[in-house]
Amino acid sequence: MTTVIETRELVRKFGSGETQVTALNEVSITIRKGEFTAITGPSGSGKTTLLQLIGGLDEPDAGDVFLSGSNIAKMSGSELSDFRRDHIGFIFQSYNLIPVLSAEENIEYIMLLQGISAKIRQSRVREMLALVGLEGMGDRRPANLSGGQQQRVAVARAMASKPDIILADEPTANLDSKTGIALLDVMRQLNQQMDMTFVFSTHDHKIMDRADRLVHLEDGVIHLDESRSV
Repeated sequence: MTTVIETRELVRKFGSGETQVTALNEVSITIRKGEFTAITGPSGSGKTTLLQLIGGLDEPDAGDVFLSGSNIAKMSGSELSDFRRDHIGFIFQSYNLIPVLSAEENIEYIMLLQGISAKIRQSRVREMLALVGLEGMGDRRPANLSGGQQQRVAVARAMASKPDIILADEPTANLDSKTGIALLDVMRQLNQQMDMTFVFSTHDHKIMDRADRLVHLEDGVIHLDESRSV
């Protein structure tokens, strides 16, 4: 299987002196194409920090992060921003949709930055809305969508640019149980049908139950890395 992400001995510390905390301590992990991976652990275990480093949203104090063969830990500025835009899709628990844009425009936005033609953008937006079950709702702004619908737009937006990997930080945290299950089933279906690679940072057992790999962190160290059939 093709390697999408490889981290090598990642270290990330916060604070200084007596108050310094080691969030990650020499963490090495490989994520392959098509995996549906849940990074788990108690609060403060380092799972969100690991996700942010994988996504280039934070810089390690030591170690490397290779995404599709490129070391993003050594990138900075516009190079890193452009690389994130073209290779990584993000899903956040707070949705992070642009409130003045419609669902269609939110999904289209990253493709617009990429310089993709209007014809391809429009076709892909329609495809993504259909895939996440929001056909006919593309003209609605976030305020006119439920929480579950907003998160579906966020999933569609993350996928629209055809990224190498989708990183999801507690994507079900603000959803009720029924809505969360429906959203997870959509993402699992996209993973299986389109071979999309998903990595979650989560406390949610609904995500863990659907993951084909569990990576458990405690005190910044991987304590368990288990592949499983679901």
